[in-house]
Amino acid sequence: MRAFTKIFHFTPSLLILFFLFSCNRTPEKSESKPNIILINIDDMGWRDVGFMGSEYYETPNIDALAASGMIFTNAYASASNCAPSRACMMSGQWTPRHGIYTVASSERGKSSDRKLIPVVNNAYMPEDNLLFPRLLQQAGYKTCHAGKWHLSDNPINFGFDINIGGSHAGNPGSYYPPYKNVPSLEAPKDDYYLSDLIMDKTLEFIKNTDTPFFLYYASYAVHTPIQPATELLPKYKNKAEWNGQNNEEYATMVENIDAQIGRLISELKNSDKLKNTFILFTSDNGGHYGITKQWPLRSGKGSYYEGGIREPLFMSWFGKVKPGSKSDAPVTNLDFYPTILDVAGIVKPENKILDGKSLLPVLTQNKTPEERPLFWHFPIYLEAYVKNDTTTQDPLFRTRPGSAVRLGNWKLIQYFENNDVELYDLENDISEKNNLAESNPAKRDELFKLLKDWRNEINAPVPEELNPEYKSASN
Repeated sequence: MRAFTKIFHFTPSLLILFFLFSCNRTPEKSESKPNIILINIDDMGWRDVGFMGSEYYETPNIDALAASGMIFTNAYASASNCAPSRACMMSGQWTPRHGIYTVASSERGKSSDRKLIPVVNNAYMPEDNLLFPRLLQQAGYKTCHAGKWHLSDNPINFGFDINIGGSHAGNPGSYYPPYKNVPSLEAPKDDYYLSDLIMDKTLEFIKNTDTPFFLYYASYAVHTPIQPATELLPKYKNKAEWNGQNNEEYATMVENIDAQIGRLISELKNSDKLKNTFILFTSDNGGHYGITKQWPLRSGKGSYYEGGIREPLFMSWFGKVKPGSKSDAPVTNLDFYPTILDVAGIVKPENKILDGKSLLPVLTQNKTPEERPLFWHFPIYLEAYVKNDTTTQDPLFRTRPGSAVRLGNWKLIQYFENNDVELYDLENDISEKNNLAESNPAKRDELFKLLKDWRNEINAPVPEELNPEYKSASN
């Protein structure tokens, strides 16, 4: 995989933070169970942060935190849009096991453009699916959800003691009051930014919790609507574009969320909780291609090319994870469930199926994970965001029904409508420009068989019924 280089720039305060994480002291055995924080930013692309190379967006707090732990350069979401990615992460399971494939209906776009009847989408997480917050809660953790939930009407029903603004809504109606779609949050003044308020409430939780805690911080930002943090706009007005990134309003949202994470880290330091806190930072899917670019990755949110599923990811744990470390191993947010259980010292229930692997040996023992295939299944349609988008398979849809697999540096995508197959060598073609399906039939057939066998093994539904309203381009 192509390497990328980023020079870190630290202010004095950030150097202090980095030093705090860098001290080579192992926590005493008498310390309590570690606090656990999962930060899941909404729609933040692979290169929307400084530690992944962006020279347009300013994320000094996130960059310093990333430098304190291990960065994963080949990290993936298990789906290319919000709800299914979060469902996979929380359940530790591939999409066919819980049936959440998209947001709302799977019949997106014009019916006349859809050749197949897509699989019916499940809009709610099944209540009998054991999510990891419930296991943490049962193990004595105080659990808090802050921000976007999107999997049911109330996260309290899935293992959270406290809910700050979470519901089935996928985005706020506004980042300024009144915050439509965001329950039980009232602004202290008329122009109070939603991300600031969610962190206010989150810090109250941290300050008032003296037992081990789990915080799922999933602020609605930087999802649409794109509404700037107005006080930051002047600094981006004349800032030069970098690598396709030039949206000044979006840039203020990125910097604002970075500031909120800075507030969180400051509170953890001030309360002496940072040293015993495991922190995981990621995003739920690729960046919105009409707003931000992840070049050299192809496409964005909703697509199963790299720009839609590859994510920024790091994990930090004082005294346990070596600062400044890096892993190039392909990993997925399905790995979070078993990793968090290992960090908390919780044994997986025998009847719970997990499709990921714990990354704790990679983090703490510098072990190289065994090579394994990563799978995606999306038997649905997602209409295009950008008119005449040339980065997707066709300009009408971000994705059409299909499946994908990555093994080593090779990636294969199969589309069900016409059984089209695409094969890419990601080591030499990270932009997925050269389809090698015809020129390398041996590798194509190897991955195609692997993908079909996996679908059969987990009984993944494949749409086959033709749509009578479909009108082909030749008609």
